[in-house]
Amino acid sequence: MDHKLRSLYQPIQPTIRQSATDEVTYQEWLPDPRLQAFIYCYWELKTLQPLQADFSYRVVADGCMDILLELDRPAENFVTGLSTSYIEFPLGNTFHYVGIRFLPTAFPQLFQVDASSLTNKFENLGNVLPSLSRFLGQQLDQTQSIEEIKESLDRYLLQWIAKQAPQVDDRVLNALAVILKQKGMADIGSLDTGLSSRQLRRRFHYYLGGSAKTFSKVVRFQQLLQAKPSKESLKHNKIFYDVGYYDQAHFIKEFKHFYGLTPSKALQ
Repeated sequence: MDHKLRSLYQPIQPTIRQSATDEVTYQEWLPDPRLQAFIYCYWELKTLQPLQADFSYRVVADGCMDILLELDRPAENFVTGLSTSYIEFPLGNTFHYVGIRFLPTAFPQLFQVDASSLTNKFENLGNVLPSLSRFLGQQLDQTQSIEEIKESLDRYLLQWIAKQAPQVDDRVLNALAVILKQKGMADIGSLDTGLSSRQLRRRFHYYLGGSAKTFSKVVRFQQLLQAKPSKESLKHNKIFYDVGYYDQAHFIKEFKHFYGLTPSKALQ
C-alpha cells in the first residue's frame, strides 16, 4: 500500500469546536513516514485544568478506526470501528487521552481483523489485540511527553509491520480511490473493479467495516467539512448541492446523522 490513499483523504474531527473555552486542547501528530500509508495521525485530547462541568466528546463520522487510551489508566485501552453516525463519549471534567487514527483499510491490513466485527463498536483492545493492548498498558503513562509516546508507538508499529507484510486487494483500493477522487459521488453500481457486486461488498465490509455506499456517504460529508462552510454560505450559496445532496432537507438530515448537530448549530 502506498501513500495514494493518504493524498486523497484527510479526515477531519472538529473536536476543538466542542469546547467554548481554552480549557480543552486537541492536537494531531504525524507518525514516522514509513507508517503514514497506514496511520493518519496520532492524537491527544486533554484538559488543561479541571472543568466546571463534564465534557462530552463528540466524534463525527470519518471512515477511520481508532485506538485510544487515557494516560493515567493506560491498561484500559480501546478500539473503535467504523462509525456509521456520530458518537459521543462522556469524559468527566479531567482527562488526558491519546489515540492512533488508522486510514481506511489499514487496521485490517495490519492486524488481520475483520473491520465489520467492530463497526459501530467501542471495544476493549485486549479482546481484539492482546499483545498490543499489553504493550500500551506497560509502555505508556502520563509522565511521558507526547514525543516519547510517539517514538514508542512508531517503534512498536514499525516492528509489527516488518513481521506482517500487510496486503490488501488492489481492486478494493482502486474502488476506494474512485470513491475518494469523486468525493463520495461515484455511481457505486457502475464501479469497474473486476469484482462482482457481492465480492466487492464482502471486501468492503472486511477492510472498511461497511458497504461502498455507506463509505461514500461519509466521504461526501467529510468533503463538506473540508470546504469549511459557514452558516451563511450554506444558506445563500447552497454549497451542499456541490457535494451531491439533492435538496436542503436531505442535506440537513444526513449532516445531523453524521455530526450530531444541525448544520446551523455546528457551524455557528
